Amino acid sequence: MAGSEGSAAFAEGVPCWIDAQLPDVEAGKRFYGELFGWTFEPFDKTEEPTGPSPGAPRSSAAPGDPGSPGSLESPAPAAYAGPSPYAGSVRAHLDGEPVAALVPKRDGRMPTVWTVYFATPDAEDLADRIREAGGQVITAPVPVGPYGTMALAADPESAVFGLWEGGTLPGFGKRHGPGSFSWVELYARDTAVADSFYTRLFHDALFGPGTTRDFGRVLVTEAFPAEMPPHFLVHFGVDDCEALLGTVVRLGGRVQAPPFDTSYGRVAVVTDNQGASFALLQT
Repeated sequence: MAGSEGSAAFAEGVPCWIDAQLPDVEAGKRFYGELFGWTFEPFDKTEEPTGPSPGAPRSSAAPGDPGSPGSLESPAPAAYAGPSPYAGSVRAHLDGEPVAALVPKRDGRMPTVWTVYFATPDAEDLADRIREAGGQVITAPVPVGPYGTMALAADPESAVFGLWEGGTLPGFGKRHGPGSFSWVELYARDTAVADSFYTRLFHDALFGPGTTRDFGRVLVTEAFPAEMPPHFLVHFGVDDCEALLGTVVRLGGRVQAPPFDTSYGRVAVVTDNQGASFALLQT
């Protein structure tokens, strides 16, 4: 799908999509539907792709959240004919526009986590450049029906992120507002390594003329738990952080960090009713 029309909607390196791997998608619909006002529809049934199996990732570790850093890359799996990576998933909409996906977790050993996807016009090419820059490709690019092509990768510190080459779904239809993606923060233990890696991959998206950045990074210091590995934290826009915390708790979630001020807004870190962490951002 190199150079697909949908992939041109977002410049390479711009966060363009997010999904949550959840044990119970129906419970996720209830939680996020009430929290953010999302509505949901299933992804269309599509032909089964042939390619690297999303169920047999190129990493022996489960990709994803602060509890599951990546591990060394293993040989690529053989080709397969299997279900789409988004089989059984639902697309979340806000005001009629796509904002995220909720995906059934295929394996109980996999983390329950929100993943950010960076746009690319050519997922295969970007995967090669990630390896050259010292990162890992966890799941090689695989078609998601007509919607696009996805892959999972990890940076040199094993923070996991996704690649999205848009097809009929270029990415977010709505962002940077209440109830939608507004920022993603990388928690890194070596900011020099992170800066070198992501600048090499996504220089124009980070520093190009007229850039509106929605991707930052912070140093993991001794103030954080020693066992917390580098990871990405997805932020959703809200009108009032404090006001929404009660709703999070009432719906079965919990507050990890009460509201605090950052250079990009006021932030609270929470988990949903199944353990997926995310942040609320009041700009």
